[in-house]
Amino acid sequence: MTTTSAPRSPAVRTPPVRWPVAIGVAAERAGVSARMVRHYESLGLLPGVSRTDSGYRQYNEADVHTLRFIRRSRDLGFSMEEIATLLGLWKDKERASAEVKKVAQAHILNLSERIVAMQDIQRSLQTLVHCCHGDERPDCPILEELASEQIAHPRSHSEPAP
Repeated sequence: MTTTSAPRSPAVRTPPVRWPVAIGVAAERAGVSARMVRHYESLGLLPGVSRTDSGYRQYNEADVHTLRFIRRSRDLGFSMEEIATLLGLWKDKERASAEVKKVAQAHILNLSERIVAMQDIQRSLQTLVHCCHGDERPDCPILEELASEQIAHPRSHSEPAP
């Protein structure tokens, strides 16, 4: 009695690359668009990219690694300024990890403040939706609020609820 096994699916492999590579290949390998690569270069996050005699950008493995670092940092919500700081720390092998932790802790604080502000916005919208009849009547408190001349100030988390 012979047993047959399901055919194996080929392992997903990234094709071998001959370095340096063009912007499209670098972007694909880093998981970003070519447009973002150019943007990061313009901000100085990816300095010193070489060019061919024809003026085309060429990227080496270290450049692609840097692009991945930037992408992961963006995925975690770091600002471009914070990413520039983190890149400098990453490339400085003599840096103290306390500096990196300080940047991350400041980012966490910023995220917490943004979460509170978003929760305030959510509560305001929920109140407006609750007040809107959502029927055939033309009056709508949501539109009235959006059209009001009153400047909406999200209350801080230290202020008491109305």
